[in-house]
Amino acid sequence: MPKVKTAKKPSKKASLKVQNIVATTSLNVPISLTKLARSQSNTEYNPETFPGLVLRIKKPKSAVLVFSSGNLVCTGTKSIGQVKQVIDSVIKQLKKINIKVKEKPKIDVQNIVASGSINIMLNLNLLALELENTEYEPEQFPGLVYKLREPTATFLLFSNGKLVCTGTKNKKQLEESMKQLIKNVKEATKRMK
Repeated sequence: MPKVKTAKKPSKKASLKVQNIVATTSLNVPISLTKLARSQSNTEYNPETFPGLVLRIKKPKSAVLVFSSGNLVCTGTKSIGQVKQVIDSVIKQLKKINIKVKEKPKIDVQNIVASGSINIMLNLNLLALELENTEYEPEQFPGLVYKLREPTATFLLFSNGKLVCTGTKNKKQLEESMKQLIKNVKEATKRMK
């Protein structure tokens, strides 16, 4: 898995910055969530409403859902390096309650959320007509939702050229989806003239 910090600019006019990575892993050991909640002040655990425990990590700032099966869901990080730091921090906290993780956990990125800009003004009404797989309800929300099929990604586009991208799982997919977005927007803009 390549390190995802910030994507390279696909063109001189575009920029993109990773805001959040959602990653999962399994520690392959059962975890007593009650014991973990009692030993750590940075937890939220209410088994009547949700089967997992929320473990808050201060640095890097993130939240980890911990399940009794040993499965973890990490959110709030901005790079794979930070995800690894957070998982290591969870393992250290588990050692305090005598839970030993014997093997290095395999991290799977589920989703990357990035924000940025393509630095051109966008006519969202016309883009909604020209691009496939769009949703645009300006009375309810000022952004246009554009779902890219290949590579799979969902963009939230604003008229000032700012955007949010979600649904990619690595740096390469993020870069490719951005290139495809720019290409599709340019082609749609040419058809509108």
